[in-house]
Amino acid sequence: MAKAEVRNPAVAGMFYEGGQSALKRQIEECYTEPRGPGALPAVADDGPRRVLGLVSPHAGYMYSGPGAAKGFARLAEDGRPEVFVIIGPNHGRGQLVGAIQTAGSWATPLGASPIATEIAGTVAGRCPSLQPGAMGFTGEHSIEVQLPFIQHLYGTETPIVPIMMLDQSLGEAQDVGEALAAALEGKDAVIVASTDMTHFETAARAGEQDVVLIERIEALDAEGLLRERQARRITMCGYGPVAAMLIAAKALGATTAKRVEYTNSGAVGDRSEVVAYLTMTVEKE
Repeated sequence: MAKAEVRNPAVAGMFYEGGQSALKRQIEECYTEPRGPGALPAVADDGPRRVLGLVSPHAGYMYSGPGAAKGFARLAEDGRPEVFVIIGPNHGRGQLVGAIQTAGSWATPLGASPIATEIAGTVAGRCPSLQPGAMGFTGEHSIEVQLPFIQHLYGTETPIVPIMMLDQSLGEAQDVGEALAAALEGKDAVIVASTDMTHFETAARAGEQDVVLIERIEALDAEGLLRERQARRITMCGYGPVAAMLIAAKALGATTAKRVEYTNSGAVGDRSEVVAYLTMTVEKE
């Protein structure tokens, strides 16, 4: 029998703590520090399960962890999903491919989360641009940094579907979003779209630009998000994943998007050249 494929962490010890105890403590500090939600969340097993999508930042936890924690605290209030899809952009630090892992597991210092094989296989079958297997994700952090938060809340038994987009065009976002909508029909899932917003502008300039994109997300307008980002040359890195999530979530019944947090790296450093971080939920009635 072939050995099960495991995608091992690439940025443990860099973007987040590399040891199990230290990482658990770091995540808890993201929740309890003043920039976070203020308290450790408890998963409400009887929650209403309205959240279908989450926009979540992917910088080092020192910078974006507390803002991300606010989004995961909202998920905890909402209940316990059966599966998480995590979509991130390819930043070009590894192979220049789009990718999806369809079997095996993803590991962090907190443990290994299994791949939701049936869902991932359905998406892969409809999206030939996505290369199956763990190798395509080599060196990429955008999906990996979301997983410890999921594992900390829901345990390592909750399955995931990791998807990395190289092509972030509207056509590719539609393909991925529509494939996800088909694969997730009748399932209790959350689609996490991993992105940072404006890069290396002043905090004031970042806020002026990003509000235009936030308004498009609030309108569940994937096409408008991509159009405005391109027209204004805004350096949001995960626009394709957010667009794909919006397309899938709308098809699955989403009606509203709610801003949870918008902040930037200037909260802990230089405000003259920041990276901005957005956390939003996309929900059904």
